[in-house]
Amino acid sequence: MPLKPSPEANLNQAQPAPSSNLAGSDPGADQEPRPLSPAETAWEREVLEPVLGRTPERDWDFTTLSGVPIRRLYTAADLPSGFDFEREVGFPGAPPYVRGIHPTLYRGRLWTMRQFSGFATAEETNERYRYLLSQGQTGLSVAFDLPTLMGYDSDHPLSEGEVGKCGVAIDSVADMERLFAGIRLDQVTVSMTINAPAAAIWAMYLVAAEKQGVAWSRLSGTLQNDILKEYIAQKEYIYPPEPSMRLVVDTIEFAARQTPRFNPISISGYHIREAGSTALQELAFTLRDGMEYVDWSLRRGLRVDEFAPQLSFFFNAHSDFFEEIAKYRAARKLWCQVMTERYGAKLARSARLRFHTQTAGVSLSAQQPFNNVARVALQALAAVLGGTQSLHTNSLDEALALPTAEAATIALRTQQILAFETGVANTVDPLGGSYFVERLTLDLARGAEDYFRRIDEMGGMVAAVERGFPQREIAEAAYQYQCALERKRKIMVGVNEFATEEAPLETLYIDERVRVRQAENLRRLRAERDGAAVERALSALRRAADSEANTMPALLDCVRAYASLGEISEALRGVFGSYTETSLT
Repeated sequence: MPLKPSPEANLNQAQPAPSSNLAGSDPGADQEPRPLSPAETAWEREVLEPVLGRTPERDWDFTTLSGVPIRRLYTAADLPSGFDFEREVGFPGAPPYVRGIHPTLYRGRLWTMRQFSGFATAEETNERYRYLLSQGQTGLSVAFDLPTLMGYDSDHPLSEGEVGKCGVAIDSVADMERLFAGIRLDQVTVSMTINAPAAAIWAMYLVAAEKQGVAWSRLSGTLQNDILKEYIAQKEYIYPPEPSMRLVVDTIEFAARQTPRFNPISISGYHIREAGSTALQELAFTLRDGMEYVDWSLRRGLRVDEFAPQLSFFFNAHSDFFEEIAKYRAARKLWCQVMTERYGAKLARSARLRFHTQTAGVSLSAQQPFNNVARVALQALAAVLGGTQSLHTNSLDEALALPTAEAATIALRTQQILAFETGVANTVDPLGGSYFVERLTLDLARGAEDYFRRIDEMGGMVAAVERGFPQREIAEAAYQYQCALERKRKIMVGVNEFATEEAPLETLYIDERVRVRQAENLRRLRAERDGAAVERALSALRRAADSEANTMPALLDCVRAYASLGEISEALRGVFGSYTETSLT
C-alpha cells in the first residue's frame, strides 16, 4: 500500500502509484508534486494539516480503476499553463466537441434507450421486442447467438449446444422477417451486434425491409461490423484480416450511396474494455481502429466527407465514474482533431463523434446480483453525463444468464428514472469546468495520442494486430487488475469483500428445442426454395469476392434467393480462407 505523506511533504501531491501500474501507457505518470498557490499553501497549513494530524487518510490506493494516481485536490494549477478554456474545451455543438456534439443535448432530445435483446428463435425475440417497445424503449438492439456470429447455420455440427443461447438464431432472411414481424423498419432504429458475417446479415435486414415495402433511404440504425476489435478482443472472426477489412469497406461504400441514414459500422471499444483493457486503452485502440477504417476507405477511392458522417462508435461505461466521463469527452476531442487535421474533413458531421454506450458487463457479479442494479445505475449516469447518443443498461442477472423480462424492465426503468427524475438532462455537460474532469480529459487524450504514434510506427492497426501489440497491452492490464482484486487493492462488493451466503436467482433458460425448431425451418427452406437460383447466386458471390467488385450486390442476390448464412459464409471461406490467431508469448 502507498505510504502516507509526512506533514512536511507537499500534501497535495498525487498518491504514489501501485507497484504494478494498471494503466499501461499511463496518462497520469507525470503527476509529480506541483507548485502551490499562496492560498492553497495556506489551506494546507491551516486546514488540512491539523485534520491529518488527528485523522490520517485511509491506507488505500487512491487511483482510478485503470490504476492512474489521483491527487487529493485538483485546482486551476492542474491545468496546463495558459490553458484556454474556450479553445481547448469550447461550447456544446462546436469544435472540438468536448462538451458534446449538440448545443442543447438532452434538452432537445433524450438519448435513445436501446436494450440489447435476443434469445432463442426469431419469434420469441420478436415478442420481447414488442414488450420492450410497449414499456417505453425507443430503439431495438439485436443480440445474435454464437453460431450466427461465427457464420454457421443452426444445424451445423459446430452449432450444437449454442443455438439461441446467447442471442437469437438467424439462419436466413426468413428468420429476419420473423424477427421484425409487425415492426415497421422505417419507424424504429435498429442496432445489430454482428461482425464477421455482418455484410450478409445486413443484406438480410435490407431485404427484409424490401419485403415490408420500406425504402432503404428511410432505414435508421447501426451495424456493428467492427472486425478489428474481434482480432483484438472478442475473437469472433472468420476470415483473415485483409479480406475481412475489404468486406467492411464494401459495406461502408454501399451505405454511403444507398442507405444515407444507416451507420454501416459501430467502432467498438466495449469489447476491448470487457477483455480487460484500461479506459485509456479502450479510448486509444477504438479511435485508432476508426482511423484504420478511414484509411482503407480512402484507399478504395471514397472521399472522407462521403462516408465519415456515417461512422459511429460504441463505448463501455465502467465503474470509475469520473474516468468514464473524461473518456467520452476526450474521445470527441480527439476524433474532431483527427478528422480535420489528419484527414482534412470539411463537413462538421464528419468531425462529430457519435456514440452508443453499454454499461459494463464485466463489472457485474453473479454473487449478490441485486448489487448490479446500483452498479448499472451509476455507470448509466456516467454515460449520460458524458453525452452519449444512445444507451443500453445491463440487467441485474446478466452475469448468470440472458435477462428475464422482469430484469430487462428494471434496466429500462433505470434509464427512464435518469431521464425524467434526476434532472441530469436539464443542462449540457454539467461537469465541464471541473478541474478534476478537465485534467482527466487532457491526460486521457494525451495518452491516446501516444498510442496513435506507436501504432502508426508499426504501419497501422492491421499490422499492430498481426504483431499482437494491442492484445498484449490488454492482457497485461487485465492481469494487473486481477492482481489488484486478489490483493484487495480494488474492491468488488460482494465478491472480494462483504461476501454473504445467498439463495440462487431464477434465470432464463434456453433448451435444445430451439435447435430442433431451427433445423426444421432450414430443412423446409431448402426443400421449398429454388436450389439452382441459390447456386447461381453463390457462384456470383464467389466471383465478386475473387475480384475487386463490391460484394454487397452479390450478397443481396444470395439473400433474395434464400441462401442461408452458413452457405454464404462457406462461399466466402472458399475464396478468403479462414484465420487462426498466433498465440501470444
